[in-house]
This record gives sequence, structure tokens and C-alpha cells, in this order.
Amino acid sequence: MDENRALKGVNLTVREGDFITIIGSNGAGKTTLFDVIAGSLKPAVGTIHLNDVDITRVKEHQRAKHIGRIFQNPLLGTAGSMSLEDNMMISSRKGFKWPVFGLTKKKREYFRSEVARLDMGLEDRMKENVRMFSGGQRQALTLLMMVLSRPDLILLDEHTAALDPKNADLVPRLTLDFIREHKLTTMMIIHNMSHAIQYGNRIFMMDAGEIIFEAEGDEKRALTIDKLVAKFHELRARDFESDEVRLS
Repeated sequence: MDENRALKGVNLTVREGDFITIIGSNGAGKTTLFDVIAGSLKPAVGTIHLNDVDITRVKEHQRAKHIGRIFQNPLLGTAGSMSLEDNMMISSRKGFKWPVFGLTKKKREYFRSEVARLDMGLEDRMKENVRMFSGGQRQALTLLMMVLSRPDLILLDEHTAALDPKNADLVPRLTLDFIREHKLTTMMIIHNMSHAIQYGNRIFMMDAGEIIFEAEGDEKRALTIDKLVAKFHELRARDFESDEVRLS
């Protein structure tokens, strides 16, 4: 029986401060790569190191103290049954138990000022349950809360793909602002090839579980969509399979 491996011989080093964009058609292995890094999947072979520490067998919830991840679904990053300020409190103390830390006046003012940066008017809704907010508002909050937790690595899994057009423009802008301001080490799966070229300092192209092409520096700056599609055809001797990725 043929064995279909989701990842095949992936070997990569992410440097501190890197902002890596990852492209590839459906089934290329992009999300599986993130699953392995985050700990929701265990690799059959090989090891994963974070800050020179082997975390291959470290459980997902333990890695979450150091690795922030945002998914396509904007409902996954917040606790809908809790208030906005409670969500903020938990995220700012990632890895600690909630009852230990009280919401002081100083903390409330700090959280309110941070939420105001989203420019969504949510700073006046700190007591409301997050389930009352739109998907775009919740995704922006997820992004902010992840930044407040100061992770060593952030994984963005097409985190704007499910948003309405207005928020699909706002959330990427907030993402870039936070990454630059806090110098966050970032890996971002993205379906928009133009943005993949424009954002970050490195780009990976994946197919069939492999990183088949990567570029940085002058080579990345010289890329165009047509050059990326041509590179895929050169390497795989077939056309790039997803027009959606190319034309977005």
C-alpha cells in the first residue's frame, strides 16, 4: 500500500526576527507544517527545536507558552463566553492560572488602551462577552492578545481568509504593524501571492509536503507572481494548481 506522507524531509531554520510567508495550493502541507511546529501533530521522524531546546515531545499546551497561533476561523482565538477584559487578562498571563491575578484599575486601563489601538470602538465594550463581537473584531482581538503574550514565534494560518472585505484589509495592516513594532518572529501562510512577495523577508513555496523553493534578500525582492508560477512549473513540470492563490 502506498503511504502518503503529509511532510517529506522538511528541514528549515527560522531565525529570530524572521518574517516568513508560505504559499502553496491546497494539500501542499502548509497547515500540517504548523501543526507539527505547534505540537498538535507529532513528527514520525526528526526533531523540532525552539531557542536551542528540543521540544519534539513537548505537549501542545506547553508549547503555547512560547508559540502563538492564529487560525482561519476567527472564533477559535477567543473565549466567547467570557468578557473582553477577561480574555485580555488570560492572554497577558499565558501559562498562569486565572484566579491568581486580579483585574486592578491599572490593568483595566492598560487593556483598554491596547484595545483602543484596534480602532474598532471595542475599548468601550470591555465588559461585554466576546461572542457579541463580529468575526473580524474577534480575529483582531486574537491578534492583539497573542502580541500581549509576547511569544517567541507566531504562526498565522491564513488568518484573514474568512473575513469580510473591510476586516480582510484591516487585520493584515494590524498584523504588519504589530510584527514591526514588536519585532515578532513570524511564519504566515497566505493565499495571496502578491502579498506573499510583498510581506516579510523570506518566502517558502510548498508542494506535496515539501518546501520546493525559498527566497530572501534581492532574490525575493525581484520576484513577481509570474516568476513564482514559472518557478513552480520548472520544479514540478506541471502548472500551479490553484488559480485562487494566483489571482487573489
